[in-house]
Amino acid sequence: MIYMLGPRSLWVFDFDGTLSSIVPDRTEARLHRECERMIRFLARSPWNRVAVLSSRALDDIVSRVPVPGVFVGGASGLEWMFPGGHRVGPGPASEALLAAKRRTVFPLIEEAASIPGVEVEDKRWSVAIHYRNASPRSFRRRVSLLQRLRNRKGIKVFRGPEVVEVQMLGGGGKSAGVRRLCRLVDRDPLRERIVYAGDDENDAVAIRWVLSKGGAGIVVGNRITVPKARHVEGPADLARAVRELEESAPERITAKARGGTT
Repeated sequence: MIYMLGPRSLWVFDFDGTLSSIVPDRTEARLHRECERMIRFLARSPWNRVAVLSSRALDDIVSRVPVPGVFVGGASGLEWMFPGGHRVGPGPASEALLAAKRRTVFPLIEEAASIPGVEVEDKRWSVAIHYRNASPRSFRRRVSLLQRLRNRKGIKVFRGPEVVEVQMLGGGGKSAGVRRLCRLVDRDPLRERIVYAGDDENDAVAIRWVLSKGGAGIVVGNRITVPKARHVEGPADLARAVRELEESAPERITAKARGGTT
């Protein structure tokens, strides 16, 4: 398909639960086949930029997105790898702040790790507390611990599917990650369309920011609700919805629409 000149679009996708189905063992998560085709479809257009943004460590998420020409963000966007392999980190000041935050927060993290069935995933810039296998009898203890984390100043806490994500830097989160990507690639969110798709609380904050700038949001699954965002059931439905959204965009004038060939 041949595209004529039109407004550029930045497409940003969460990974787990969005481009990949939620699986019991997070190390087994893979890019859904239909979503891989969809990303390749978007990346073929010179008027699109495509990004995958995850709370996973950068090296982890890079290995799960075998598609060239895609921006890949780890640690909710504190770290980015550009097409071609160039990497951008948060800088020395953030590194120093991280070290201080980890010292103050980790007593609570270690307390969480002591709960039977709870697994702690240290991703350096954040910590995921997985409670999928925790006993129901630990519910009150987990709720109390979560509230203490939420009350701790200078960090952010997001809920996911049977997991709590603790962002060690208060200015972190995927909303900040999208804004950072816009600065890095010199994108004005008020002039160029952003589309964000995600499935959890961290994504919901980013979707609301994108909508506030005139962009579009897609909620995958039923874990969050964001007014004015489109809803799809899962990764396969997302792939179809994105293709429809891109192909029907009024600014995309194709050769076929002008009587040419695709």
